[in-house]
Amino acid sequence: MTDLAERPAIRTVPDIRVPLPGPKARKHVAFDHEFTSPSLPRAYPLVPVRGTGSTVEDIDGNLLLDFTAGIAVSSTGYNHPRITAAVERQARDLIHFSASDFYLPVYAELAAKLAQISPIKGPARTFIGNSGAEAIEAAIKLARFATGRQYLVGFLGGFHGRTYGAVTLTASKAKYHAGFGPLLPGVYHVPFGSAGLDELEQRVFKRLIPANEVAAIVVEPIQGEGGYVIPDDAFFPRLRKICDDNGILLIADEVQSGAGRTGKMWAIDHWGVQPDMVATAKGIASGMPLGAVIARADLMSWSKGHHGSTFGGNAVSCAVALETIKLLEESLIDNAGARGEQALAGLRPLTMQYPALVKDVRGKGLMIGLEFDNGETAEAVQWACFVRGLLVLEAGENVVRLCPPLVVTADEIDTCVRILGEAVATVAKAPKSTYDESRRWMSIDDGEVDG
Repeated sequence: MTDLAERPAIRTVPDIRVPLPGPKARKHVAFDHEFTSPSLPRAYPLVPVRGTGSTVEDIDGNLLLDFTAGIAVSSTGYNHPRITAAVERQARDLIHFSASDFYLPVYAELAAKLAQISPIKGPARTFIGNSGAEAIEAAIKLARFATGRQYLVGFLGGFHGRTYGAVTLTASKAKYHAGFGPLLPGVYHVPFGSAGLDELEQRVFKRLIPANEVAAIVVEPIQGEGGYVIPDDAFFPRLRKICDDNGILLIADEVQSGAGRTGKMWAIDHWGVQPDMVATAKGIASGMPLGAVIARADLMSWSKGHHGSTFGGNAVSCAVALETIKLLEESLIDNAGARGEQALAGLRPLTMQYPALVKDVRGKGLMIGLEFDNGETAEAVQWACFVRGLLVLEAGENVVRLCPPLVVTADEIDTCVRILGEAVATVAKAPKSTYDESRRWMSIDDGEVDG
């Protein structure tokens, strides 16, 4: 394979030289299925081996335009020189030393920076772990500890992770709970949006649990796996008031929507509402494993031993997160906003061209969802994009999501809009055959993407 750094000048992207999935990809998929856990919900037979910017090369040498960013993780793209330099610098000095038991300088530096950029005004403190699910688990523990209350409220359609507390809060698909009960007790769910707040006040608080025993309400400002759902504008101000009136903590799960993805550092900033805690992960460290919960300083009142992590706040991950935040603040947040507006303008005509298929195009920044008439159409469009060299992901029941690296260019947005239009046109002409083709290549019957 040639050096990927040379390719932008000699190969346009996408560049499909071997029809997807290629022979090496098919061979690797068979090898993978022999040894890996069958719980992994693969979307389609992509076998990536390297990348640069918003381009991914697969094992057969095809170049694909990536509008998944590893499920909104690779915020600075692939092989960013400043990110790789941060990895190399820190790895030469110290790869790991447990920040739970000793004073790791880069851990405290990142904790201070996260507190500074958080949507929490006033003093804040940070606990750093390895993932979004870990951040949610830490937030659950801290909320119960700080308030002395037992109950938690989440929203239907929300996704918060797969560990026990996080998966209990998750309510995007019933299959995520299937076979794992009993789950964490004391967790209730209401619909997402103002109608859900009506139910919370009129049914849950009156009939099921007293408001003064609720520790926290956990919410994604924009639902991710649930289908890139944006709440009505009245939702967050009213939710904040409900929390204030009843002494309930508001926890913003910004694992997918944060780190500049929506054109602001945090999605909740679009509504001008301050949470009491923020969970972050995914794009905050450009693909390195890192998650964190940022909380009002007065809430983070637990003492030594109440929570910790051997690997949490790994030195290399922290160094990369600090460099990622610099890049976000310098230009990438602004780019996300501009490129998102460009993408929405280019994609919204699809609702008029194919009204029977494309029901909605929505989003903020580079968190964009296309809602289709049903799940089979969404999967068929996802597949039609893949074979053309554009990587997209399903979400919810019938949505295709676009969450490219925040370094994506205007030309790449135009390419995405063009390929998506071609994919929708193909599915409009032959929906069943395109869907059947995608199914034929999947070795499982219900391949889904979470996160």
